[in-house]
Amino acid sequence: MKNRDKFLPINQADMTARGWDELDILLITGDAYVDDPSFGVALLSRLLETHGYKVGIIPQPDWRKTDDFEVFGEQPPRLFVGITSGNLDSMVNNYTAAKRKRKTDVYSPGGKGGQRPDRAVIVYTNRVREVFGNVPIIIGGLEASLRRFAHYDYWQDDVRRSILLDSRADLLVYGMGEKQIVEIAQNLENGIPIEYLTYLDGTTALVNSLDQFKDFAELPSFEEVSIDKRKYASAFKIQYQEQDPFKGRVVVQQHGDKYVVQNPPAKPLETYEIDRLYELPYVRDWHPIYDQQGGVPALKEVKFSIVTHRGCYGSCAFCALVQHQGKLIQSRSKESILREVKLLTTLPDFKGVIHDVGGPTANMYQTECSRKEAGHCGKRTCLYPATCKNLKTDHHDYIQLLREIRRVPGVKHVFIRSGIRYDLLLADTEHDFLRELCENHVSGQLKIAPEHVSPKVLQVMRKPPADVYFRFRKKYAEMNRKLNKRQYLVPYFISSHPGCGLDEMIQLAEHIRDLKYTPEQVQDFTPTPMTLATCMYYTGVDPLTGEEIYVPRTKEEKEMQRAILQYSNPGNYDLVKKALLQAGRDDLIGSSQKALIPAQKPRSKNSHQKRSRSGRRSTRKNYKK
Repeated sequence: MKNRDKFLPINQADMTARGWDELDILLITGDAYVDDPSFGVALLSRLLETHGYKVGIIPQPDWRKTDDFEVFGEQPPRLFVGITSGNLDSMVNNYTAAKRKRKTDVYSPGGKGGQRPDRAVIVYTNRVREVFGNVPIIIGGLEASLRRFAHYDYWQDDVRRSILLDSRADLLVYGMGEKQIVEIAQNLENGIPIEYLTYLDGTTALVNSLDQFKDFAELPSFEEVSIDKRKYASAFKIQYQEQDPFKGRVVVQQHGDKYVVQNPPAKPLETYEIDRLYELPYVRDWHPIYDQQGGVPALKEVKFSIVTHRGCYGSCAFCALVQHQGKLIQSRSKESILREVKLLTTLPDFKGVIHDVGGPTANMYQTECSRKEAGHCGKRTCLYPATCKNLKTDHHDYIQLLREIRRVPGVKHVFIRSGIRYDLLLADTEHDFLRELCENHVSGQLKIAPEHVSPKVLQVMRKPPADVYFRFRKKYAEMNRKLNKRQYLVPYFISSHPGCGLDEMIQLAEHIRDLKYTPEQVQDFTPTPMTLATCMYYTGVDPLTGEEIYVPRTKEEKEMQRAILQYSNPGNYDLVKKALLQAGRDDLIGSSQKALIPAQKPRSKNSHQKRSRSGRRSTRKNYKK
């Protein structure tokens, strides 16, 4: 049975059992409480604990009343309340791309949905104000981070003001937050009022005047960007270009009679700092209050996975990572990683399998720019349209790390599941990482994300050309033949991305046909705040080039695009036929080898073959032609 005392307090009884009269810091999260470094609140709470602070956690409080916000008593924490929606944005967590309510939530006990409110940061913060009055409130995590400026909200289909105003929080931490949260605690401990903490890197504050700021970039105001899409695009371009921890300026945006002020991003963590974070005394399990509900599903995939680094040089248009975690790679030392592997082998439920060794992109471990000593160049896309010549593509350190992990006693298999940048792999001509990968680290299937094959769409996505993907497919197949292995490549594709019309989607479907591959899942583009692709979706303009971009907006076209990717599902027949006729591609209807669908709609014998409401289910049964 788990020892509850090893977890941080979640109520007054736990706090009293530790001999505490009060908390220094209270953290509230929309996720269940899992004490594992893959969960942001666990990581931050353990870090604050090492600095001597008394930290309590309220996971998934019932927001419909105040009782759960008072589980530590009526007395507010001594320093501040920190609030996050959890590891995911609450709107992405609660709704599909088609804006349908999700029934499941892997970050909740038993995987049950509906355990957190929409716009959780705003709801929680206002409840805390109701209970504790003027206690300092710090908001952070992905939801707050990506809503720090005026932003387009897909679910409301409108531009919302900065979350700082709607939440009434005192300070917003953007990015990963470790440096900022400790610095905030230390300043408050030293008696500096929260309203004076407007200068910390990696934070955003609301101020009445800009008198104290000398060199800053000013965005068009909320009032301007909410009515003028060109102004919105201009604002995005400015803040996007200033996301630089070394050369970025303060960025401000007026909201009525106040100003949202974003300080430059926090500096990247040094190796010893990121090592320390992942070696804090985590229980590496969910809290025992969830045992009877079957635990928290999200832990199962990450519990025996190793985070080797942060950051991603990819800067794909649809990815929020560059605006949140940053693109600079921050790698752990090999020694720290091996210590964690050895620790995992001692856990009672370890079966000898390390599920993943990587980060946002697995094979970027120890990747860096050869010009880093000269300062950040300001380039935002190091892998697009081709791999930058200044980027180190050497896989030697990663290969050596994987080999040493395989030699740890008790480790039987080491897999890589966090994604491979195949363009980076192909750019390394000195090391045979592909052989190492196929021979030792693929569990039958390797998942990659080409996302599309149309040059037009790939350009908008900031992804490498399709021929790079085709070359990798060929080399992957050749390597597996050499090794006498039957291992498959599973490509992920996106439908309804800006720049993608029916013609481009049909081009992708023809590629899938030629692969004789049936996607089991289709990722429908979801506009999330502060990504480049979301700005394109809202404005119809590429903000970095000024070029007009086609955007599929209607429900009908989105459904057709999604159906085209799963054209072999009989439940999609009507939508696929309509799309083909609309695009003038009736040559793909009939009995020829190139046809996507037959001339007549086949009868569906089993109801499970029909397309589900979410469009994410398919069948492997092909049409009989």
